[in-house]
Amino acid sequence: MNAIGPIEPGDDTYETRATGTASTGQAWTQPLRSRPLLTRHRRTALALATAAAVGAAGLSLYLTRPRPPEPPPPLYPSQTVAVTYKGEMTRPRAGDRSFSFTVSLSQDSGPPVSVRRITQPTTALSVTAAPHTPFTVKSGTPRTARITMHIRECGNVQRNAGLPFLVVTLRNVRAMQIQSFILGSAYAKDLSAALTAACPPNTDVMSKTP
Repeated sequence: MNAIGPIEPGDDTYETRATGTASTGQAWTQPLRSRPLLTRHRRTALALATAAAVGAAGLSLYLTRPRPPEPPPPLYPSQTVAVTYKGEMTRPRAGDRSFSFTVSLSQDSGPPVSVRRITQPTTALSVTAAPHTPFTVKSGTPRTARITMHIRECGNVQRNAGLPFLVVTLRNVRAMQIQSFILGSAYAKDLSAALTAACPPNTDVMSKTP
């Protein structure tokens, strides 16, 4: 009777490598890992590294890109607004306490300017304006204002001021400024005539308005 044992595997059925020796001195084997899996891992790592390098280069280019220069700041409001005497001065009678005239406020360029206040330097007079302040002046659109002078005390009025001016408070997005505007010889002449008419010299018209 012939004995039939287990079928033996043929040569090279398993790909093996020696990983150690037993105490008997014979080598023992272990199957190798799959090479395709290792290749996929390497490709994935290489793709990630390439993407990171490209991203870093793009970020560097973005941060170091040439940038346009910052626009210059807008001009101060006093550099863009002009106040011009337009005449129409009323002629008060002796004892009157007010008279009025017209000015034009214009702007040649820049952002809009707010006219916050209009005054004059002497304490003997006060000023009101129509339209009431604040109002806005825009480039290319002049505004006309009617200025009324109120006499507080004739005894302190300067009837012959050489260069009378208005003090105007202006504001735009850059700054607020208080600017003196000299209105010229015609304004000086008309103002002197109005003050002399309202407060004649060598009179006793010295009382203050309530």
